[in-house]
Amino acid sequence: MAKDRKIDVVILGLLSHEDLTGYDIKKRIDGAINFFWKGSFGSIYPALNAMEEAGQIKSYKADDPGSRGKIFYHITQKGINALKQWLNEDQASNELKYETLLKLYFGGVEGADTAIRNVEVFESNIKSELEVLKIYEKNLRAEQDNEDHKFFLLTVMFGIETYEAYLRWCAKAKKILMN
Repeated sequence: MAKDRKIDVVILGLLSHEDLTGYDIKKRIDGAINFFWKGSFGSIYPALNAMEEAGQIKSYKADDPGSRGKIFYHITQKGINALKQWLNEDQASNELKYETLLKLYFGGVEGADTAIRNVEVFESNIKSELEVLKIYEKNLRAEQDNEDHKFFLLTVMFGIETYEAYLRWCAKAKKILMN
């Protein structure tokens, strides 16, 4: 597995729960983990091909006539081993890349009004995503009989704490920019 291509472990992690199509993988990334990880079809399909060549996953066509020959992917033991190896690595890259902060950093070129608008757009997006995270949290707390839900809940709790901190920062940033 390419060390710098984390989409591989995202896919392996998703496939460790169930067999999925490439489209289903993209839906899962855009749903539950979108708050802390992104992935595009342009990164998913090349990764699927490379992982199949490496023997970490196998593809198969669905037998169901209603599935129109959809191709599903199944994790192999080699893929499970690669996922476990990654889970046990001490090093983890936790990069933050926020275009809003980049715009603020260079905001002196345009002025406070534009910077305030950028903060307000960021704030609005965070509020919307926070609402979704709170729904996830409520549902996960209600379903603690599934062992995986504990781990899902931890990522949701992190998201809620982080997004609430972002909202506090937004209020402070707007106050500074308005002076």
